[in-house]
Amino acid sequence: MKKYLAEMLGTMVLVLMGCGSAVFAGHAAGICGAGVGTLGVAMAFGLSVVAMAYTIGGISGCHINPAITLGVWLSKRMNGKDAVMYMLFQVIGAIIGSAVIYALVSTGGSSGVTATGANSFDSGEMLQAFIAETVFTFIFVLVVLGATDEKRGAGNLAGLAIGLSLVLIHIVCIPITGTSVNPARSIAPALFAGGEALSQLWLFIVAPFFGAALSAFAWRGLTRD
Repeated sequence: MKKYLAEMLGTMVLVLMGCGSAVFAGHAAGICGAGVGTLGVAMAFGLSVVAMAYTIGGISGCHINPAITLGVWLSKRMNGKDAVMYMLFQVIGAIIGSAVIYALVSTGGSSGVTATGANSFDSGEMLQAFIAETVFTFIFVLVVLGATDEKRGAGNLAGLAIGLSLVLIHIVCIPITGTSVNPARSIAPALFAGGEALSQLWLFIVAPFFGAALSAFAWRGLTRD
């Protein structure tokens, strides 16, 4: 079951980051200069695979694509039951990823960052900001836990996997909140920006901590013997 859940999480991240980059940053040149265009969206999909390969590769092989699973099955490298279950959980993961994008779009737009680099969001967009910071911190910490795992991790390449995943997260999240996923990174700029940035600071502390806690529980579930 662990490998099926790993495929679900991996495909969720692929769809959320890849499609999310197209939705939020593909043509967002007017928002903090955050437009990434076709190349940026392509990079988001590729970086998603890199991040997940280092995170769940040691658990499921990181197919996160029914076509890959079909190829592996036809090559007689997995049995039919696993192939069907992989595909099922990949589709479930894709649906979850799309649902998160839908939730973010439905809760409105955001202002990104202030001139001092403090994270911010438009008045009335608290739910969107909270969802974004929680989900993207969840993904980032999950990559860190997977890449640095003693048994399944990336070894000396862990830093590369973690750094690239942070690039990926910024591609999608900058147009939404300016991207924190790090309470310390938000506290200092907010102290200098003051005003609205300081009044919103609690969210950039609570949401990342909540996302990190969720990722810890998820990783324990995936790796518990």
